Amino acid sequence: MPTIPDQQAAIVTQFNALPDWDARYKYIIDLGKQLPSLPDADKNDDNIVRGCQSQVWMVASEDGGKVYFKADSDALIVRGLVALILQVYSGQPPEAILANPPEFINQIDMGKHLSMQRSNGLAAMVKQIQMYALGYKVKLAQQP
Repeated sequence: MPTIPDQQAAIVTQFNALPDWDARYKYIIDLGKQLPSLPDADKNDDNIVRGCQSQVWMVASEDGGKVYFKADSDALIVRGLVALILQVYSGQPPEAILANPPEFINQIDMGKHLSMQRSNGLAAMVKQIQMYALGYKVKLAQQP
């Protein structure tokens, strides 16, 4: 599996190949359409990402020392942002998640092209991923 820096570099390359932000928004929306939906049972208050204007649900699991994320949103563009974040972090060890902030967001100037609410929501998703990673790091460290 590619490392987090490799995943981020791939996203930057993909975005730089697109001619303008209209094409980039279309690409983000297409990613959102491809994101598998969470089962309705996972769309509950316990899994809501706090700080997002849209509804975003996220669940995490650990297998073999790696953290896997599933997430969904009720807004298509936010689903695309979720898909990008999951592309970078899902399937990675907790230490790597914690050591690698989402630099691709600034590298593709996404912050300049999202509303304040969406930028805050994106930051909330990243924070939630980091909290899950920290929890699994502690849990794994306690195992014999």
